[in-house]
Amino acid sequence: MTDALLVTVHAGTAAVWLGAMLYSLLVVQPRAVAALDDPEPLYVALAAGARWKVIAMVAVLAASGAGLILAEDDPSSAWVVLVAIKTVLLIAALSLFAHVSWRMWPARLFALPDELPAHRRRFRIVALALTVLVSTAFVLGTVAQSLG
Repeated sequence: MTDALLVTVHAGTAAVWLGAMLYSLLVVQPRAVAALDDPEPLYVALAAGARWKVIAMVAVLAASGAGLILAEDDPSSAWVVLVAIKTVLLIAALSLFAHVSWRMWPARLFALPDELPAHRRRFRIVALALTVLVSTAFVLGTVAQSLG
């Protein structure tokens, strides 16, 4: 029962994080650009307070992931490799998120209007990279779970 709860919490949290990123990239941002002359105030409003929600999700992922690792009785070498790669990808995602939150976002907030297009391009590239990291980790976790 504990294993099922941990898997549900872990996969559910990862799905929420991934879903939020995809919704932002594929729906919110393109529609904001199409509908608004200046989408920047909307982006600022949407981002307000989001940092700590993502950090909370990463904490839940780490705790539930640690629980799943401890609950694995006799892991195969393939399982260990997949979980190790997944862990590295999630640490990379957290590091990239921290860079965005504490370096890129303040620079964007204080950017001059003519600097915003370059900031938006960099944000899009980083958002795509972050989405690839999290989605790859999600897939590896799913495969590892099927081996366990």
